[in-house]
Amino acid sequence: DHHVDYGSGSGLQDRVAFVQSDPSQYDASIRLANVQESDTGTYQCRVKKNTIAVHEVIVTVQEKPAPPQCWFEGELIEGSSVLLRCYSR
Repeated sequence: DHHVDYGSGSGLQDRVAFVQSDPSQYDASIRLANVQESDTGTYQCRVKKNTIAVHEVIVTVQEKPAPPQCWFEGELIEGSSVLLRCYSR
């Protein structure tokens, strides 16, 4: 039917669009912009020509990692060994 059902209160209205301007030309793919953790869920594609075909995709959006904290252990002397460590939540 050339439309996207965004669900209630999903906040997707400004971030979802068909990849092709005319989905009736055999490509009903959608693009989800500015993905957020709250976008995690089951998405359903319903295509209706002569019959109806339905496919569901489960999308899991993970939190962006925090910037790493890095440091070194050992003496910075030419020819010696140092240990470089990085940690991120």
